[in-house]
Amino acid sequence: MSSSAGTNPATLAAAAPTATPGSARPGKPFIRRRVLPGFAPTMGFTLFYLSLLVLIPLAAVFLKSADHGFEAFWAAATSPRVIASYKLSFGASLLAASINLVFGLMLAWCLVRYDFPGRKLVDALIDLPFALPTAVAGIALTALYAPNGWIGSLFAPGGLLAPLFGPEGTRIAFTPLGVLLALIFIGLPFIVRTVQPVLEDMETELEEAAASLGAQRWTTFRFVVLPTLLPALLTGFALAFARAVGEYGSVIFIAGNIPLVSEITPLMIISKLEQYDYVGATAIAVVMLVFSFVLLLAINLLQAWSSKRGAR
Repeated sequence: MSSSAGTNPATLAAAAPTATPGSARPGKPFIRRRVLPGFAPTMGFTLFYLSLLVLIPLAAVFLKSADHGFEAFWAAATSPRVIASYKLSFGASLLAASINLVFGLMLAWCLVRYDFPGRKLVDALIDLPFALPTAVAGIALTALYAPNGWIGSLFAPGGLLAPLFGPEGTRIAFTPLGVLLALIFIGLPFIVRTVQPVLEDMETELEEAAASLGAQRWTTFRFVVLPTLLPALLTGFALAFARAVGEYGSVIFIAGNIPLVSEITPLMIISKLEQYDYVGATAIAVVMLVFSFVLLLAINLLQAWSSKRGAR
């Protein structure tokens, strides 16, 4: 008798291959199904979206600035008041982002590594500059740091801290120092929110192992903690710098807008537009755009280099 004659039909059914969702049919290649559409429609929509919202407006700025030739462009972009605004905007933005880099890291470290009363409240207050209208922030800072404000009066003549700066004391509002304070205020959340998730995912066992091997605190931070945090720190720095360069609402109130002293570049653009000088406004915008792009590109290249170095 043949051995196949007594084969159980249930056994044959169990031995037969079963079809699974997404598996290839006989004679057809396997096609992996994706939730989103294919590469062609996705890339097409991406390019359309970027062109409509980013590339076309930026191209229009460059074309508009070239309407009256290079001489008019150069005269509008290099006037003494505009040059002074470049120095203040980019210098204060870089300094504010650098200060936030240090204190934002300390604040993120405190929120992640320590549990203290009111921690959730402090964590919620960090996002306040995101939700607060910029004009409200500018008015609040001006009220605090003006010569007759709660904090500004301490530095004004006759104030408690005035002798530290000479007989006349010093002013915070309506000076470049006030601009710096406003940019620090609006840029701090970018550092904290980019570093905080990385700190939460970082394994504390690495720090404990370094300490058990005799490493000092600074050595542990430099060779164990900092390489992991560096990409996030650079990302937060770039975001804080980009936000500070284009900030307008929270700065114009506390800056005082004194020509050649406390005028920011966005204010110069608004002033040109109010005078119907569209060529001058677009010329300043082009210079600001080019400088911002170069600085952000340098930061991104540095971030990519640090990521590759950390992966080795």
